[in-house]
Amino acid sequence: MGMANDGSQETASDKLVVHSHLTNQPIEPALYIVATPIGNLGDITLRALNVLQNADAIACEDTRVTGKLLKHFGIKTKMIAYHDHNAEKQSPFIMTLLGEGKSVALVSDAGTPLVSDPGYRLIKDAIVQEYKVVPLPGASAPITALSAAGLPNDAFLFAGFLPPKQAARRVRLEAWATTPATLIFFESPRRIAATLQDAAHVLGGSRQAVVARELTKLFETFRRASLEELAASFAEEPTPKGEIVLLIEPVKERSIDIESVDEQLLELLQTLRVKDASEQLSRETGLPKRDLYQRALMLKEQAKDG
Repeated sequence: MGMANDGSQETASDKLVVHSHLTNQPIEPALYIVATPIGNLGDITLRALNVLQNADAIACEDTRVTGKLLKHFGIKTKMIAYHDHNAEKQSPFIMTLLGEGKSVALVSDAGTPLVSDPGYRLIKDAIVQEYKVVPLPGASAPITALSAAGLPNDAFLFAGFLPPKQAARRVRLEAWATTPATLIFFESPRRIAATLQDAAHVLGGSRQAVVARELTKLFETFRRASLEELAASFAEEPTPKGEIVLLIEPVKERSIDIESVDEQLLELLQTLRVKDASEQLSRETGLPKRDLYQRALMLKEQAKDG
């Protein structure tokens, strides 16, 4: 999944080069998983174009979106709408086509299919029925953002969209607070300010993060700062435009001085509730709020018993 297929910077000469490489030869019967551009149409691969041109049918989320891509490259292959709302009906139909020895290309509106997009059931059905599944690599918004973010990339966790409601969003963030990998999320422009505030609250404001917007398009931007700084900036600015990928650095391994942590918690517990004390110390130290909460509960019980 990625951005809408607009904002292309491809030139007329690029199109001539592409068209000179297209063929009209039949392809092997199979279900082809075809990555499409996330913004710049010049990112389409020659292999993808040949499969799209020579497949018997193209299964796509939105025929209007995919139609623009096909028109741009002069491809007239029949399209089939396949999305979350009609998967139960369309999957058997597509399996029938494969059973007849036809070739079907699966695309999402943008990017690599099945990355936060429908398609899992279709792939599973094809595998169960022993039809060949062929992946065609290409554009992917999470990987594109990670490659230029400047955050650790030896391990990363892509988690799609966070819940729209604050309480559920904070619970989800809490679950990944101690994950030793760069966290990658999709987010809508209208929620990015609130999400940054929640991320700073749960994960610690000092965690470094990157907001990548309009990837591969004319107004592509990367904003790199701490969660606290980004949250403050976006809270004061107008709602941004375009699709967004949010990346947050992994939790840092650190040696913890338990005595010092306990002293700070005990001091905070003199005036704050357990929940508030653990949240405040988490913001100040970057330590997981969940662990501090359990420690604070233990200290409070010990104080009662003592």
